[in-house]
Amino acid sequence: MEVKRDILWRVYLGYIAVVVLCAVILGKAFYIQQVEGAQWRNLSDSLHQHIEEIDAERGTIYSEDGQMLSTSIPQFDIYIDFGAEGLRDKSGRRFRDNKDSLSICLADLFKDRTRDEYRKLLETGYRRKDRYFLLKRKISFREYQQLKQFPLVRMGRNKSGFIAEVRSIRLNPYQMLAFRTIGLDRDTFKVGLELTYDSVLSGIKGKRLVRYIGGGVSVPVDEEYQMESENGKDLITTLDVHIQDIAENALQQMLISNQAEQGCAVVMEVSTGKIKAIANLGKKDTTYWENLNYALRTTEPGSTIKLATLLSVLSEGGTGLNDKVEVGSTGSAYVGVRTVTDHEPAPKPIMTVKECFASSSNIGMSKIAYKAFSRRPNKFLQYLHQLRLDSITGIDLVGEERPRLPKMRKSNEGLHEMVTMSFGYAIQVSPLQTLTLYNAIANGGKMVKPYLVSSIQNDGKDVKTFEPVVLSESICKPSVVKAAQECMRAVVTEGTAARIFEKSPYAIAGKTGTAHVADGKYKYDDGVYQASFVGYFPADKPQYTCIVVIRTRPHAPNHYGGGLAAPVFRDIADRIYTLYVKQKANTPATPATVVKTDSSWFSYTGAKDDMMRMLGTLNVNYSDITTGNGEWAKMYNQASKPVVAALPMNSKQMPALAGMGLRDALYVCENMGMKVRITGKGKVVSQSVTAGSAISKGQVVSIQLN
Repeated sequence: MEVKRDILWRVYLGYIAVVVLCAVILGKAFYIQQVEGAQWRNLSDSLHQHIEEIDAERGTIYSEDGQMLSTSIPQFDIYIDFGAEGLRDKSGRRFRDNKDSLSICLADLFKDRTRDEYRKLLETGYRRKDRYFLLKRKISFREYQQLKQFPLVRMGRNKSGFIAEVRSIRLNPYQMLAFRTIGLDRDTFKVGLELTYDSVLSGIKGKRLVRYIGGGVSVPVDEEYQMESENGKDLITTLDVHIQDIAENALQQMLISNQAEQGCAVVMEVSTGKIKAIANLGKKDTTYWENLNYALRTTEPGSTIKLATLLSVLSEGGTGLNDKVEVGSTGSAYVGVRTVTDHEPAPKPIMTVKECFASSSNIGMSKIAYKAFSRRPNKFLQYLHQLRLDSITGIDLVGEERPRLPKMRKSNEGLHEMVTMSFGYAIQVSPLQTLTLYNAIANGGKMVKPYLVSSIQNDGKDVKTFEPVVLSESICKPSVVKAAQECMRAVVTEGTAARIFEKSPYAIAGKTGTAHVADGKYKYDDGVYQASFVGYFPADKPQYTCIVVIRTRPHAPNHYGGGLAAPVFRDIADRIYTLYVKQKANTPATPATVVKTDSSWFSYTGAKDDMMRMLGTLNVNYSDITTGNGEWAKMYNQASKPVVAALPMNSKQMPALAGMGLRDALYVCENMGMKVRITGKGKVVSQSVTAGSAISKGQVVSIQLN
């Protein structure tokens, strides 16, 4: 009995010992995980180092006249490593000595907390020994430069614990202007020039050695172990911001007034193929936005393709401009293998070929096509190939759609397709391809490739330049080109666009187009139309070719090319003619330049440091009458010499913005908590809130740029 009791006692004792041991182990594990976990994780992270890539600064996209269309600006996230040895050295003496002055500076700079709130924020982070304490997100470069001069921060990263993470954000200063063509820069979604020239713009990434601190966040170890990145190169485009603005405004006004679905307008320089403007607007709720590049998308063009029909027929021979064509008076006729209808009955039952083109008669154009190609419908395709309507233009944009042409069989089906193609159906081409063809006629038969980038630059120097590319020296015989030019002039003087271009002070040549839409969710019977006008000006000495294409809403009353697209073309052409063509034609010979003292008046407002740095770089002698440490200054002319004077700023009063650039005006107003509405481009000329008036956070101020 005693032996049994002795055995049981030992078993119980062993069991209790195991239970106690397990409890101790579990307790210790819980303590390490829950109480000391952060400390051990930070220690573990600090022992790990690896090579990290540094993003290069992305290149800037400029217009031809030097305006920034897309650029990168730096933004900084500011963190503090409260576990930094230099910050906690000597029981945190460095932190205690600087926290009050630092709090005052932070409150004055960011104006989102009081100095007491910032002091409590810093003390909390220090007490918790936070290794990656977020102080402020998305501060500007100018704010970062000021922050680096603050107490404690200016001692450097090791002593202050301050860590700045920089990243670039892409900014389109002109917002919607050519937005889709310039493109977006996103990690997973790039379009336009940002995509096409991504490898040029992105540069070469650098490398640096980093170590992990708390939370798996990395900080640089030493600048000695860093390989600098190579910044991206800049693009100089062929776009002109003034012409782009003209095209976009004219197109948008017509889209809004007719509640149309979408539209595009493209302006090309005749002799070179440079795209001076490309506007693409689609309806988004109640507004319009550059959502898709409609100029590159293929659709059935309608009557604008009749130029290709005319060129093919005249090149084949056997038909002249004065040949008679019986079109009837009912607006409907049977042509070879199918019935063809006109939108409206012809003005007379028998018309010349030239009149058929000018009045855009489907019956007339299909009849001359049937006469020329009824025996060999495939020959029509050969002419379209000669006119390059079966291939893309090759513009330097990703996403250009390839034309779609039917196969011409030697049967009634082939004849049916040939007749249908002759007036703009059964064939799909993009507006840009149509524009390129019409530009060749304006250029005397020489077809040039449209392009958007004229040069690639690095630090202001050309790395690569792009010259005009000739796709075809002559798309057809000179006599055929002249005949086509004559027919296009007739469209404007006596045909479908005569009313719109009546009393124009300069000659225009072009062609209207109206097509039923049948793609996507729409069928021919849904009453959606594509209205077009494409042409060039001045017709006697062509300088610019332009195409306007607008897709209507279902059953829109105004849906013809002559009534919807031609007015937009007229608006664009009139303003370009006034700004560029007429001015250039009337410019007298430039006299010899006489250098004399500049007595012109000027006034600029901006950051004082930037202004003085610029004057110093240019070695301009100026007078400095600024006092104190103010950030802003005004420069004006006095006795033929620039004078820089201080511009006081009060956070409770509306500042004087006149003379500021948009960037500076936004910075000043938004730092004061105001919301800004902008109209125009350039420098500030007026503001809705009078300078010196009391302001409040959230107040809206409208500024007008010149």
